[in-house]
Amino acid sequence: MYIYGKNVVKEYIKGNNKIKKIYLYKQFNDQEILNGLKDYSINYVEKYELDKMVKGNHQGIILVGEDYEYVDIDSIINDNGVIVMLDHIEDPHNFGAIIRTCEAAGVSGIIIPKNRSVEVTETVIRTSVGASNYVKIALVTNLSSTIKYLKKKGYWFIGTDMEGTNYKEIDYSGPICLVIGSEGRGMSRIIKESCDYIATIPMKGKVNSLNASVAAGIIVYEAVSRR
Repeated sequence: MYIYGKNVVKEYIKGNNKIKKIYLYKQFNDQEILNGLKDYSINYVEKYELDKMVKGNHQGIILVGEDYEYVDIDSIINDNGVIVMLDHIEDPHNFGAIIRTCEAAGVSGIIIPKNRSVEVTETVIRTSVGASNYVKIALVTNLSSTIKYLKKKGYWFIGTDMEGTNYKEIDYSGPICLVIGSEGRGMSRIIKESCDYIATIPMKGKVNSLNASVAAGIIVYEAVSRR
């Protein structure tokens, strides 16, 4: 997996992640990054060589890192915490933005399904601006089974949909899991029916829906601010 861009690389280094290879532009001069990589062997290359490796703005540095390591579901369980479950989010930019919000808000972790969903990719890591290093993410086989498991652990589930209760009128106390539906389709029927509450963000404008990451940000901060 390629890790690139100065800010993302800085967070990756701080997270003590494994680095397989390092490619630096010959004139790279960010001293903070250079200090963080002083114990590694570095391949100094021309800019055009870096351009061939990735499509995004590498800013003169590309690391080759290990694939992202997901956590076990039990490691994100917290007696009074907030978990975010993503019901088949497919856009890596949305996922990265949600990770960044969750890290800033201090959620216990994120749950994503293995199938028909974006996983942690180079784009996700870059969009999260390194926040993926600090948020626990569990990759599960089946969301419905995971909901049943977490309900036995005392979690209440709050889904997000256009038709439900005003999100400001919902009780967010105790261990809760916020469910964010996919782009376009929202939550699947079976997941929606498994939720204890459905939260709705009132719309006053002409656009009748919000981007998944924006909706997640509003609900997440409402939940953590009530605790």
